[in-house]
Amino acid sequence: MLPTPRALLLDFGGVLVDAPSMSPQPTHLVDRLRALVGDALSAERITRSLIDGQREYAAWRDRIGEQDRPREYGHEQVWREFITPGWPAPARDAVLREATALSYAWTRRADWAVRPGIRTALDVAADAGLPLAIVSNTLCGAAHRDFLDVVDLGDRFAVQIYSDEAGVRKPNPEVAWLAARALGVPVADCWFVGDSPARDIPCARRAGAGAAVLMVSARTGRERGQPDGVPDVTVDDGHGLRRLIETAFATG
Repeated sequence: MLPTPRALLLDFGGVLVDAPSMSPQPTHLVDRLRALVGDALSAERITRSLIDGQREYAAWRDRIGEQDRPREYGHEQVWREFITPGWPAPARDAVLREATALSYAWTRRADWAVRPGIRTALDVAADAGLPLAIVSNTLCGAAHRDFLDVVDLGDRFAVQIYSDEAGVRKPNPEVAWLAARALGVPVADCWFVGDSPARDIPCARRAGAGAAVLMVSARTGRERGQPDGVPDVTVDDGHGLRRLIETAFATG
């Protein structure tokens, strides 16, 4: 039996939204970078830098996720360290001046879709009087906010905490504490819902959340779990989360 929650902290990708990985050769981003740097670099060189940089950035995220209190890189630092090393200085500087806009373009996906059952689960949470917060690792939280507004879900969340804005990344418990404080609910009275046994569940444990709920996504089985990455309960989708909430309030 899970404790009856007073608030929910939810991940974005893999919980609220199906978020497939970006293409290793995103044409729109190559074209945008080409326009910024002019003739300084060929489209082929830019494409190779994006492919290699995405791989190195993913490896960095995996490495830093093994730390107890990982910090987040800012937009400019990501582009400086992972995409533009070795570029001519004028080209690199042109990119760094547009780092935030480029990070938005890198993050936003045309194929994002709300996960099955999520709308109903959020309805049930609202009926139960539960305030909601998003706690998400991302290169650009603004892209997430805009998507949620487009699909008419943005106003469901009292708080949205994104790592690029907070300066810390899950499994750093600070992101959960920030969300709980903003909601005005002790973190011990919050359920933390995520799809990552390497980042979300350890974050919930370290923060002292009342329950750690794992929602299975395409990413879940690919990750190497951590010792504190065992959830209290696992659900398949939003329908499973809805049933958990209903059960908690029926028996609480």
